Amino acid sequence: MRIVEIRALRGPNLYSGFPVIFMKVDIGALEDSPTDVISGFLENIGEMMPTLVEHTCSPGRRGGFLERVERGTWAAHVVEHVAIELQCLAQTEVGFGKTVSTDTRGVYNVVYRYRNEKVGLRAGVFAVNIVKALFQGEITDVQPYVGVLARIQELDQYGPSTQSIVTEAQRRGIPHLRLNSSSYVQLGQGRYQRRIQATVMDDTSALGVEIADDKERTKELLSSSMGIPVPEGRAVQTLTDALKQAHIIGYPLVAKPLIGNHGRGITTKINNDQELQIAFRIANGFWDRVLIEKHLEGKDYRLLVIDGKLVAAALREPAQVVGNGRDTIQDLIHETNNDVQRGVGHQKHLTQIEVDDMTEVLLAKSDLSLESIPLEGEKVLLKSTANISTGGTALDVTDEVHPSIRSMAERISRIIGLNVMGIDLIAPSLQHPLCKGSAGVLEVNSAPGFRMHLSPSAGTPRNVAAHVVDMLFPPGSNHTIPIVAVTGTNGKTTTTRLISHILGVNGSVVGMACTDGVHIGGLPIIEGDYSGPEGARMVLTDSAVDHAVLEVARGGILRRGLGFDECDVGVLLNINNDHLGDGDINTEEDLAKLKSTVIEAVRPTGYAVLNADDPFFSVHQHAAGEAKIIRFSVDPDNGDLPENLEQGHMNVILQDDMVKIQRKEGTSTVARISEIPIAFGGQALFNVQNVLAATAAALALGLTEPQVRAGLVDFTSSIDQVPGRMNIIEMGSFKAVVDYGHNKGAIEATGDFFQDLAAGRIIRMTSGTGNRRGEDIIGYGLSLSHYSDHVVLTDADPRNRPPGETAQLVQKGLMEGGFTRDMVTMIFDERQATRFALDMAGHGDLVILHADNIGQVIRDVLNYRETVIEIGPLREQSGPGVGPSDMIQHTADHVLKRASME
Repeated sequence: MRIVEIRALRGPNLYSGFPVIFMKVDIGALEDSPTDVISGFLENIGEMMPTLVEHTCSPGRRGGFLERVERGTWAAHVVEHVAIELQCLAQTEVGFGKTVSTDTRGVYNVVYRYRNEKVGLRAGVFAVNIVKALFQGEITDVQPYVGVLARIQELDQYGPSTQSIVTEAQRRGIPHLRLNSSSYVQLGQGRYQRRIQATVMDDTSALGVEIADDKERTKELLSSSMGIPVPEGRAVQTLTDALKQAHIIGYPLVAKPLIGNHGRGITTKINNDQELQIAFRIANGFWDRVLIEKHLEGKDYRLLVIDGKLVAAALREPAQVVGNGRDTIQDLIHETNNDVQRGVGHQKHLTQIEVDDMTEVLLAKSDLSLESIPLEGEKVLLKSTANISTGGTALDVTDEVHPSIRSMAERISRIIGLNVMGIDLIAPSLQHPLCKGSAGVLEVNSAPGFRMHLSPSAGTPRNVAAHVVDMLFPPGSNHTIPIVAVTGTNGKTTTTRLISHILGVNGSVVGMACTDGVHIGGLPIIEGDYSGPEGARMVLTDSAVDHAVLEVARGGILRRGLGFDECDVGVLLNINNDHLGDGDINTEEDLAKLKSTVIEAVRPTGYAVLNADDPFFSVHQHAAGEAKIIRFSVDPDNGDLPENLEQGHMNVILQDDMVKIQRKEGTSTVARISEIPIAFGGQALFNVQNVLAATAAALALGLTEPQVRAGLVDFTSSIDQVPGRMNIIEMGSFKAVVDYGHNKGAIEATGDFFQDLAAGRIIRMTSGTGNRRGEDIIGYGLSLSHYSDHVVLTDADPRNRPPGETAQLVQKGLMEGGFTRDMVTMIFDERQATRFALDMAGHGDLVILHADNIGQVIRDVLNYRETVIEIGPLREQSGPGVGPSDMIQHTADHVLKRASME
């Protein structure tokens, strides 16, 4: 048994609406050995993982999976359940799983949920090894595997403070994105996003942070003119100056690094010059300036102020152990660190106690060492500061804070200028007003930890994260932007660009991701195929964007799932025979189900825009769930339209050469087809369908008919607006078209239009796509034969096929369609093939260039136009045939004229 492929699907996908691990497993000879024929298998798996009894599986009851094992199931199915249970045992609770056979004997697709991607992936690898051993009669001790997974989870998870904010945001339906491997997180989307780094907000004052970092500056600011009690002290750079300052202030003292956090390098209760020398050396190791200040006797408190309001207070105690009369201090520390609530750093609610210089000094002052055995009940302090990050504990005292102290804390936050602030305070109590000399503010923190308030060692837990989210997203504020997702076999890019254009014309800042690249506000940001999750992420993380329009391709869904959890509008254009045989998508029905992932992701209050003329319409409609459905059709008599109206939904149709909106209360007109450049007077029926879909999406977003019309009439098939999509270029005596059309459906959809456009021969330059099935590449060639007079075959996209093989398959299809060898030219270099096709053209011919490298082919055509035909460069100015838009309009007029003659 081996893993053929494993990856994380991070968004809604073919198998589930939430993230899952996809694993293709080849069980080999075990295909002939289900669990019921393996002696002792049920007993062994039950002994190895007793908790598998909780798995209900298909029977739907406790013990259901073990029933399946007893009746007989296959190794891949066992792998699924073991991978799930390994995660559960590692405290990352999951439950969903699915195992599906493929067309290859012994090969299965195993899918199971994960909470942490790294844990989920490793669990799959471990599960295969464990199950392989089970089928050999070996019982594996799973605890070491569980320990590894738990460790991965601990190291990779958010710290408690960040996690609390993310959890609170999730509870309110606010999406989040982790922007690095640490605690840098985006909450919300686009222009409504907010970003945090642990407890530092995106609008936290940089000046406030700088002041808080400098303890001396903070003391001066609070005490000099603001009347806040602070201990007397001064920063020094040398031991000599430290001793001088000590004699001025008087012992006992505190020495701490001027800049620092988490209690590092701090020594308290310094009683003489000798102790000060040691303390200075420790503090100086963390910063070159050391703050020497008066030690205040009292209790150590932390006050938390968020958005100018005190929200929590905690009494902190330093790390310590309590003797039992038997164990050494070292043993007691070890026992304390074994508490499941304690972790390394900020991983858990308490931190493990680390023995450091401060510990050694404190023990020495008490004539103790790590090997000393304290008496029963004897408390041994291990740190001089009460920081949670150094092993301390906390008691919630929020309800005990005197109004005057509450007011002082809130005033300090205004003085320093921080919206999230921790205030460290020494005082006898918080129940009475502070008295100068017996109480004082030690320092303020610009990134305070929340652990002591979320899960205090005693007292009431405080959901302080709620106050952060309230501050970031006040009641009634937005946190998401409208997302439009466009999928289908053909027309995706054109429709995506058209929707973006309509929104842009009406003042929106649109983030668009498609197979051409990512555009923000109409400007290209990056080129390439970004029709998957990466493109969606780039758009949703851009703070200028107020609408996202995302092309969603088949490959992205298969490889990583969707790049968003929900969308407001899902558009499914059509399903055609393309990309079959890849990723276990073998039929058009499979492809329809895969593409319907986008429709399933439409939120219940959103809209599913569906092609009522598509044979798979019913599949897509079922996927829509509670979303409202807008049907579009080029056939006003389509029988599915009246039912949609009766249900109170909208239809967008082509009727009487006009784009019309059908509502239950009546019909309205958006525009005449003759006004819409990319429709070419209605002759480009494929683009008319794209127009209807884009119109429906725009209406779903709340635009009015006049607003939609403004975008439709301003959008052309020009190089600048839709490069590589029906770009018709006047070349003097002939025309050239640059069009991506790369499958049978595209050729058949555009065939009649191109025949109407051509006065002479149709010459094509094209290549098949190497990762398609052989029969589909041959079918592509066959479709070309029906709409071409000569084909120049290149091999621009061989994928995994040997050079030239794809072109040979296309040629075979051409021959089956009646082509002779003299009607086919093979030139494997796309640029040379382009030049050959252009050189062939005569008066009235139409050269169609199905480009793979669209940008390069467009540049080559324009260069040919300028240097060979000598028409001159294209310019954005008036005059037929000289600018991209004018070029298209000239061609549209030509098509309209021919249509009227017919």
